Amino acid sequence: MRAPEFWRHNGATARALAPLAALWRWGAARRLEQAESYRPAVPVICVGNVVAGGAGKTPVAIALARRLATAGRTPHLLTRGHGGTEIGPRRVDPVRHDAARVGDEALLLAEAAPTWVARDRREGAVAAVATGADLLIMDDGFQSGALTLDLALLVADGGYGFGNGRAIPAGPCREAPATALARADALVIVGPDRAGLGALAARHGLPVLGARLVPAPGAPDLAGRRLVAFAGIGLPEKFFATLTGLGAELVLTRAFPDHHPFRRAEIEDLLAEAEARGAVAITTAKDRVRLPADLRDRVAMLPVELAWDDPAALSPLLDRIGVRP
Repeated sequence: MRAPEFWRHNGATARALAPLAALWRWGAARRLEQAESYRPAVPVICVGNVVAGGAGKTPVAIALARRLATAGRTPHLLTRGHGGTEIGPRRVDPVRHDAARVGDEALLLAEAAPTWVARDRREGAVAAVATGADLLIMDDGFQSGALTLDLALLVADGGYGFGNGRAIPAGPCREAPATALARADALVIVGPDRAGLGALAARHGLPVLGARLVPAPGAPDLAGRRLVAFAGIGLPEKFFATLTGLGAELVLTRAFPDHHPFRRAEIEDLLAEAEARGAVAITTAKDRVRLPADLRDRVAMLPVELAWDDPAALSPLLDRIGVRP
């Protein structure tokens, strides 16, 4: 789905949907209360969020996995494989698997560390530990209660924050932000904090880890380039703003719902628009894996990675659970 604009504001529509949001919050709280949490034999780090998509969980999970692998740990990543058909537990093989089977995020995660798709997170954890994981990083799952968490990092976009703060469908939140912050160990703010998240975290006694998305090594030089940009991610406008910030000229932008399964006709139309305007079609790494395979080489990609504002700030949190980076 695409996040509706009214999720940003406490307007009439949000207020009208408040009774349904109360039911959502009740259901979310009840699921956590009734969950039978499993404790794996290794530490579990959860990278979760409050809102439905667009926070930046996957880049944070990838950055953590790479940092810990560089330090000599053997992290495995767990994901439910949103958008894919695989039930699992299945270790992701980027050569044999595609986004239709394991989901787009799983393919990105697998570039950083061994990754498991498992709708049942307990089964995924057991499989990962049995094949050598000495640490589990769970991308999403903060609201599931399936695994006992040793470290819970909540991720939020600094511009969007928690939207209007209301639960689905009145707002973007999976649960009340205050409830989520009370169970978290730290708040990761991706991008400039324009939503007052730092002050909110301080009121809950939570440390704040600042971070930003930057072009990854090998990213194309886009200064002065004419682009037709499209994205099917939680907050497509973030991608478009990044391109503009790199000096590109956006002659056309197209936003699709998160995890959108691109049809051939849609991509061919965008390629035709780019050719007619003397531009290049470009998308995100997450979107590119969902394109028809024979059209991917005709679409440019901007790979990004997470950069911590203060990399050392993460160390005390990892030390707390006996994981020394």
